[in-house]
Amino acid sequence: MMKNKSRYAILGILNISPSTGYDIKKYCDTVISGIWHENFGHIYPTLKVLEQEGCIRQLSEDKESRKIKYEITNEGREELFGWLSEDTLIQPVRSEFMLKFLFSSQLPPENVIEMLNQYKQRMEDELNKYIGYEHELLQGIPDISAERARFLKATLRRGILTSKASIEWCQETISELKY
Repeated sequence: MMKNKSRYAILGILNISPSTGYDIKKYCDTVISGIWHENFGHIYPTLKVLEQEGCIRQLSEDKESRKIKYEITNEGREELFGWLSEDTLIQPVRSEFMLKFLFSSQLPPENVIEMLNQYKQRMEDELNKYIGYEHELLQGIPDISAERARFLKATLRRGILTSKASIEWCQETISELKY
């Protein structure tokens, strides 16, 4: 039976550091935003299931804020490491932007160029975000091992290179459409 991959994202985050549901969402929105997305509607039900299965446990509860911090258990770590050692399937690409671009040949070129410029701007914003994270990483992040930093840097580099390639593609395509 194929399991929801959200559980592995959450187990992976908790394997780095005990966290609240809010902390997990924040990590998804910043550190891994370019590779994985989670929303509160997935996080909290998954935390509940993982706790029921014994993969995580409540570490503490802040009575005033009602925030519950979770930590991974040995059972959760075993499940995470088992998943990490499985073959990874290549996910089918679903890009609304590219689908629109593909079918936009009958639109006026200036409309398509505007669409490309908007996409290019989003990619430039993504690139700047990754560069900012990389700069923070190079400055040193407290409580992160050198080994973990190497993997985080490699993940950020992929985001940087992918963003640069998208920007370059936009520039080339805009140039071709202008002539």
